[in-house]
Amino acid sequence: MQAQQQPLEGRPGTPGGRSRGAGSGFSQVVALLLFLGASALVAGLGGLATANHVNGWYATADKAPWSPANWVFGPVWTVLYAAMAVAAWLVWRSHAPGSKAALTAYGVQLGLNLLWTPVFFALYPALGTTALWIAFGIIVALAVAVAVTVVLFGPISRTAGLLMLPYLSWIVYASSLNLWAALHN
Repeated sequence: MQAQQQPLEGRPGTPGGRSRGAGSGFSQVVALLLFLGASALVAGLGGLATANHVNGWYATADKAPWSPANWVFGPVWTVLYAAMAVAAWLVWRSHAPGSKAALTAYGVQLGLNLLWTPVFFALYPALGTTALWIAFGIIVALAVAVAVTVVLFGPISRTAGLLMLPYLSWIVYASSLNLWAALHN
């Protein structure tokens, strides 16, 4: 029988299971700000790709009956991006075995996140429904990448893994909205 695997955070005597060293409070803050900045950059670039199209083609698009009002997206994404950044920071600061692979998965999902918005919103006027199907492929890959990130974050920091779960849920929900749009526009 195998022993139940526990996250490294908080386990006394675990090499790398604690933050990157005493007296590194400044570097911890800088690192957190960098992770938050990366999330803000992805959010900002996504906002630029969305801005001209939310009131353009998307305003008259056939949307899923379970689509939220447009104003919901901003606050939800703000919370999700902040939670993602904190989760990545917790994994980074653990300096635990597996943290490099976990942060690589995090970077991949962040890149896919950044790619989805311009494909869905900005390419639709040029490519039509094809853009929505390409975006759907991207968001499915994004859901897989986020799931992998959750699985890799969890053993390093249970908190980090849990912080990523609302994001995974939202991506699955957004996938259903994307699929509806691709099927009905």
